[in-house]
Amino acid sequence: MKIPREREILKLISQEFSNKQIAEELFISERTVETHRKNIFRKTKTNSLVGLIKFAYANNLI
Repeated sequence: MKIPREREILKLISQEFSNKQIAEELFISERTVETHRKNIFRKTKTNSLVGLIKFAYANNLI
């Protein structure tokens, strides 16, 4: 993941923020958060939150 915004969102996901909370924190729409989230799952080839967090820690993304 090279996009800084995706890293920000990944960090907030790992802190258990909801899409709405992430949107408020980053001053973007919930729809944009959902799109970033889908892209993150696609790029990391994960399909669950646990898998995503494991991938992020294993690759020093958070």
